[in-house]
Amino acid sequence: MNNAEPLGWFKSSYSGTEGGDCVEVADGTGAVHVRDSKDLSRPALQVSREAWAGFVGLASAE
Repeated sequence: MNNAEPLGWFKSSYSGTEGGDCVEVADGTGAVHVRDSKDLSRPALQVSREAWAGFVGLASAE
């Protein structure tokens, strides 16, 4: 991940306020970044916008 790029991380609206298992996502230049909110010491994953769109489409399919 390019550390010079400021990222605006967000959680799903389905995430509760009690903490627990949460995934955060940020839209960066050329990639979507995904991280575990419980362990910010680990590097974020980077996936293409196309791969992320495909994942979201499959995850939200009925």
